Amino acid sequence: MNKFKKTVLMLCLILSGALCYASGVAGTENKKVDGITIDVKEKAGYGGLDKSNTITPIINGHVLTVLFSENLGQVSVEVSLVGGGETQVESTPTPNGVIFYIPNAGSYVVTFTLSNGDVYYGEFEVTDY
Repeated sequence: MNKFKKTVLMLCLILSGALCYASGVAGTENKKVDGITIDVKEKAGYGGLDKSNTITPIINGHVLTVLFSENLGQVSVEVSLVGGGETQVESTPTPNGVIFYIPNAGSYVVTFTLSNGDVYYGEFEVTDY
């Protein structure tokens, strides 16, 4: 009888763990990134490989998050209004990321200048909800 009890309790434990995993309660599911991914284009290249796919800027409300998937050296990241003015500049080592808070709604451009001189950019909108 004791062996039967242990078997039933073990099955209950395994079943509850499987159900938690399946419903996402365990927190093991892949998290999706909120926000809109900005398309990065090459502005000026100096014969090197295109690195635009290693730069991932994401806008979520008024927060711009930039992720680098490779080590690109020191990268200068500049956020400015499309018409000019109101500029934020940050220089960061990669593969670290950088976060900008953009207080005003409008059309913006983010420019990435790599240490080898290559320049990439992406345009995006910040809107008030």
